[in-house]
Amino acid sequence: MLVEIRPAARLRGKNAVDITAALAPVFGALGTENADDGPVTDLSRLRVVADWVQYRNNFRTPIELRPVVGGGSPELALDLRGLSGADPDAVSSGVGAALHAHRGGGASARHVILEEWAPSRSSLIWAFNSLYWQHLQLWEEATGQGYESALPGGQSDARHLEPVRETIGRLFAIWDSLAERRALPEELYVVELGVGNGNQASTWLDTFVEMDRAHGREYYRRLHYLMCDYSPHVLEMARATVRGHAEHVSSFVLDAMRPLTSLAFLKFKVFFVYISNVYDNLPTDEIATIGQREHLVEARAYLPEPEAEAIAAGLGIEQQALAALVQKLLRLGPALLAEAMPQHFADVPAAVQFWRACWQALKLQERYVPLHGLDTYEIAPGINGELLRPLLSTGGDVRMHVSNGAATSFAETLPLLHPYGTLQCHDIVVTDSHQFRNSFRGPGKYDGSVVNWVNGPLLAHIGARKGFDVSFAPFRRSGSNITTMTADVRD
Repeated sequence: MLVEIRPAARLRGKNAVDITAALAPVFGALGTENADDGPVTDLSRLRVVADWVQYRNNFRTPIELRPVVGGGSPELALDLRGLSGADPDAVSSGVGAALHAHRGGGASARHVILEEWAPSRSSLIWAFNSLYWQHLQLWEEATGQGYESALPGGQSDARHLEPVRETIGRLFAIWDSLAERRALPEELYVVELGVGNGNQASTWLDTFVEMDRAHGREYYRRLHYLMCDYSPHVLEMARATVRGHAEHVSSFVLDAMRPLTSLAFLKFKVFFVYISNVYDNLPTDEIATIGQREHLVEARAYLPEPEAEAIAAGLGIEQQALAALVQKLLRLGPALLAEAMPQHFADVPAAVQFWRACWQALKLQERYVPLHGLDTYEIAPGINGELLRPLLSTGGDVRMHVSNGAATSFAETLPLLHPYGTLQCHDIVVTDSHQFRNSFRGPGKYDGSVVNWVNGPLLAHIGARKGFDVSFAPFRRSGSNITTMTADVRD
């Protein structure tokens, strides 16, 4: 048996995890024999991996067993946060149930399976994620609060004045230099991907006007600020927030993974691209090295039996009818679902209640599928999986996010930059691949959306191959998990 305790930092200090108390009932259950068929698993082939799942709302149960397709050693995955303080008998029973379910071929037959096995980025959790942004207004009306309240501290970390002033100051210096050489374009473009409620844009533009007046070059007269977001509701809020700058602001509904679809006319023209809390919300696979072999993590979403039973009873339907109803929700959205199925939903709020109940209950099963070489795997269009090799070959087993959506977006955004342009991203970013070994990095649930830490070293590799230097710096607010990632054309 191989036992791996990943959150080493939580084993010491004032609020240290009592690892002995948490794991004792686990190992007690592993040593239990079944009267009919002996030990529930071959302990010599079992891997036990303990994480601390930082997100209170997530897709994991405290005890899971992840099989390896093709007969490799299974992995018993434990959430120390969920096990700490739990009843030992319940933990022991949970371990036994997970092992027996694995022997029987999967999850409890009473769970409602919502999809077939697929790579993580193809899971329907991302369809739920899209649903949230497409129908954000209905979600906010149901919860009575804006989506930013789900962020740590109740707001984005990226709206602090000093970094804004520094960014604008650097732009002015570049523009002054180009103007002296008569190389400054008449139109000065700035793009923001993921505008939120518009407060960042408002702060940036107000500061720009103030600094431009002091600078005396009338750059504001030539400025074009493009706000881009996936959610029409978010863009509507943002436009209202920046209405004082309406003559200088345009807005675009676009998919962050396909910025060139709407912005191709700006290739090589944008001096500053600003991105905040976007990359962590884009689809991603996970790849794991187990015993020096690469495996792709496959997932399938399900509704646990107790929650499924309660949701179905509230609608007056059988549990197994829930899967088709969830698919219809994801396809139609709550408003059209209520219209199409009035026998189940009296009105739109009732359909939103169903949506929220399913999202709250939603869990993921996972399994490992061996990869037949990293060169057979595609990270993003035109980006081969071999780029992951130096990140995975650092000694020992590791599981990391591929950040496929972020990689796709990043690679498509770089061509927008002017030769003196800069891309700046504020997000939760892993800056060293070793960080994947000592902490859980998602997925978690933020309100109705999905969040994962971003694979910074991979984006740096992609940037380098395209001629950009990518650097990382901690965000200045004390205690923040936000990292500032900057990409500039290499000198």
